[in-house]
Amino acid sequence: MQKYFDVSYLWGTIPQLIPFLKVTFMVAGLSVLFGSILGFILALMKLGTSKIAKKTANGYTTIIRCTPSIVLLFLVYYGLPAIVGNFGTDLNTLHTAVFVIITFSLQFGALMSEVMRTAYEAIDRGQFEAAVSVGLSPAQAFRRIVLPQAFVVALPNFGNSFLELLKEGSLAYTIGLVDIMGKASLIISNNYNSHSLEIYLGLSLIYWILSILIEQFFSKLEKIFSKGKQVIKTT
Repeated sequence: MQKYFDVSYLWGTIPQLIPFLKVTFMVAGLSVLFGSILGFILALMKLGTSKIAKKTANGYTTIIRCTPSIVLLFLVYYGLPAIVGNFGTDLNTLHTAVFVIITFSLQFGALMSEVMRTAYEAIDRGQFEAAVSVGLSPAQAFRRIVLPQAFVVALPNFGNSFLELLKEGSLAYTIGLVDIMGKASLIISNNYNSHSLEIYLGLSLIYWILSILIEQFFSKLEKIFSKGKQVIKTT
């Protein structure tokens, strides 16, 4: 049993954890990609004229947002193979990362649908109509006028959602994915739970640094695109 805090063990643990960041970023990156595509589709459904599509998209968003991440992860990991297995397909051979990506894509898509919807609705409709009145097609007006401004509006919420996804992704170790959190759990198990505090502090430091860097990146990105938006308005 650990009897004292060992700072040297903390610093020695970090190099063992860092290589597994590639798994964490791979899962987060693919979840953002597929989640953004899903979110775009859901946003179109919410902004469209079909009442059925609106209710379906809003219902999906409500259900996903009200479901805890770990519950959704277990539902996908255990439920999806059970359902698909009834049709003669075995999903149990798939890598654990696949189920993690599906889970967080579903979750991120629900968040992005609201981010995209609110960003679109934040843009004055008069700008679109003015662009069309001077000769632009609706597609050109959307691409040149609405989309750049909506992107700037959505960027802060997108960054916050990405950070949340990165942190929520640490739950993947509960179904056996060896990412940075999974590796930390393995180290603790191999040490018979000794020096757990040092390992978790080392893990926290990595997440803190990552969060600060990502936050700064999106902040600078927002400033760059905001300047571009101001230039467009003045010209």
